[in-house]
Amino acid sequence: MTTRRKFVKKSSLALGAVATIPSFGFNIIKMEKTSEDLIIGHGDFKYKVDKSWGDLDPKKVPIDNCHEMVVDSKGRIILLTDEPKNNLIIYDKSGNLIDAFCNRFPGGHGLTINDEGGEEFLYVTDNGWFHDHKYPDDWKYFSGNGFVSKISMKGELVFNLGHPHTIGIYEAEDKFKHSETAVAPNGDIYVADGYGSNFIIQYDQYGKYIRHFGGNNNPDPNYRLLNAHGVAVDLRNPDAPQLIVTSRQECSFKFYTLDGIYKKTIAIPGAMVNRAVVHDKNVYAGVCWSQVDGKAKDGTGYVTILDENDKVVSNPGGQAPKYVNGELQYQIQENPFIRHGHDVCVDDDQNVYVCQWNGGRTYPIKLERV
Repeated sequence: MTTRRKFVKKSSLALGAVATIPSFGFNIIKMEKTSEDLIIGHGDFKYKVDKSWGDLDPKKVPIDNCHEMVVDSKGRIILLTDEPKNNLIIYDKSGNLIDAFCNRFPGGHGLTINDEGGEEFLYVTDNGWFHDHKYPDDWKYFSGNGFVSKISMKGELVFNLGHPHTIGIYEAEDKFKHSETAVAPNGDIYVADGYGSNFIIQYDQYGKYIRHFGGNNNPDPNYRLLNAHGVAVDLRNPDAPQLIVTSRQECSFKFYTLDGIYKKTIAIPGAMVNRAVVHDKNVYAGVCWSQVDGKAKDGTGYVTILDENDKVVSNPGGQAPKYVNGELQYQIQENPFIRHGHDVCVDDDQNVYVCQWNGGRTYPIKLERV
């Protein structure tokens, strides 16, 4: 295992690199940080909670729901929010603002980064739901027309993916309200229709339709998806790449080949997980709710971490994982350091950053590996 000394050394090098990153219109803003003594997690995956890591001036850089985060090749942390004034916020690893821009994604929900020949691009999922900002305390959402956009790191549009109705994939009665994308090494794009008909739709790198699979009415339970909230490409075994698809209502991840052939299901009883985030040999995920008596209980999110054998090894903010006869037992939130964990990202020092849906307009939280 990487030692803490190596963590510190790597962190110092990374911060030195961040200082050379140009800002696109914002000076780096230094915010006063406060520390807490709260340690959460289990086994080798324990963390110190820094709730003020990403705090900014909400008058200058407002946020609403913080839906997803990614780390780019320069170590910058990029946040997607559905705040219409600045959908994309770029931090350095210390939580300082580098840039904030883009206002074309009022329903910004999914964020994926992909390196394409040495140039990185962002894939943004706007699912068409947006908060009416005229009523800031009313969490009712209004439905519009969602889309998936490929954009440059400066926010320039490359293309939008076609709507399933317009290109003949869906029938008129099929609902489409997508939540996430993932990109394979060959450039194929996978779109999770997590709030619509729960299909995973595969396109080539140019946006041409290839296939779709899954669906909420699939007669085969291995392919049936209930709230296919996330999709991720898993390259931990480069000889057998696979997709990890979230079936959130079933508190599980379902694994498929890149051609959509079912492989296995990993159940995490009680954890309504969002997308899987693969880092090194581990899988991390935000838990949006703990499921109590078969229903999502408000304000009960945490983080779950799986090892290379897809066994839960730590639940920061949740109960310690327990296996009986090889089966993971029911688990729920134990320490309410967040309300709803919508996504996580992991840096090179193994620190975890957590962003929230319906978290009271809170900025991302850092979990510092200890």
